Amino acid sequence: MEFLCIGLSHRTAPLGVRERLALPEARQVELLQRLAQSPNEAFLVSTCNRVELYMAAPDMNRVRESAREELQQLGGPEALEHLYEHRGEDALVHLFRVAASLDSMVLGEAQILGQVKESFEKGQGVGAVRGELTRVCAAAFGCAKRVRTETAIGRAATSMASAAVALASKVFDGLKDKTVLLVGAGEMAELAARHLKQAGATKLLVANRTLARAEALAAEVGATARPYEELFTLLTAADVVVCSTASPVPIFTKENVGAVGKARKHRTLFMVDLAVPRDIAPEVGELHWVHAYDVDDIQKFVAENAAARAEEAQKAGVLVAQEVARFVRDRAVRNGVPVLAQLRQRGEAIARAEVERTLAAIGDGLTDKQRKSVEAMARAIVNKLLHEPTARLRSVGPEHEGNRLAGAAAELFGLEEAAPPTGTNGPNVVANGGKG
Repeated sequence: MEFLCIGLSHRTAPLGVRERLALPEARQVELLQRLAQSPNEAFLVSTCNRVELYMAAPDMNRVRESAREELQQLGGPEALEHLYEHRGEDALVHLFRVAASLDSMVLGEAQILGQVKESFEKGQGVGAVRGELTRVCAAAFGCAKRVRTETAIGRAATSMASAAVALASKVFDGLKDKTVLLVGAGEMAELAARHLKQAGATKLLVANRTLARAEALAAEVGATARPYEELFTLLTAADVVVCSTASPVPIFTKENVGAVGKARKHRTLFMVDLAVPRDIAPEVGELHWVHAYDVDDIQKFVAENAAARAEEAQKAGVLVAQEVARFVRDRAVRNGVPVLAQLRQRGEAIARAEVERTLAAIGDGLTDKQRKSVEAMARAIVNKLLHEPTARLRSVGPEHEGNRLAGAAAELFGLEEAAPPTGTNGPNVVANGGKG
């Protein structure tokens, strides 16, 4: 089985391209079911900053073409211009770095690990993730945990939500006595609400299409829930608007926001959009009294504060390299074990047959001690002959070297080469993260 990662992210694609690939859950499931026909495996990481397919397959060239066609159909021809691909060990390194938050827009943020775990579990739930990717993800999650435990990269990090709040505080020189409207009631809204409270915001309103969810969030963070139907009435009073809904089309347009300008007396309005696809149409920023920001704008703001995490990121990169190397070694051993077992069985069978033939020819002329010495000598010869190939198969480093040597051993000794294990009984990995 070979590994592949294909996708795009905030590093390669503008927001307009990324939001075209932001699929609702039902379409994500359909995509995985098409790509993960057995023995192929796949899962999809889809966040506001990246859309990546991770796959394992014995014939990766065919799977790669299918994945590219799917992404082109979803994002249009322009999407292909922004795609990147990682194969083999490079794909493993990329996944481990993503899970450890070394490839995030906000270096060290904790949310991405939860998003990858959720994507993995979704793939398991629809039967697209089985043995091979289960082992890969278990190793990646273990690596991410080690990075957060052994480095300070997470302690210095800001999240997208906290960066948005910091930007709002900068615009207004503090948020005390400012009215803040949260549109949406998911995890991103909750994160934003907590950071807003820490920044001194006291007038916090929550509007969501489902009022019960707005009420639950409001109760949790000490805000006030309001019906979604009052959205533009609330907009008249708001100083800050933070959006993070799953709407497929913009909620706020230049026309409907501009319509409340007179009632506001064109008072400054700060609007930040943490959603992909966007909740705030780009043209809203053309209104002279509106400061509108999207996730790419937040990225620029975050980049200015990234220096403090650069040293920790280097330490984390070393840990990722170590964990990938460990996984590759373990995988090579797993793939070689069936051949090792057959090789040893073959050697022991030949030794037993020769011992029996030799002892039968000698007859009763040997004592029990002498007979046991002959048997021990035969076993010792087998062990010495197999020591070097066994050690070599267990110590190989590069991913494909283990497969190559195991195959060569099977062919040279006339064995039936055993396939690497691809069963579904992998490590039990439980998601505990959130959504972006």
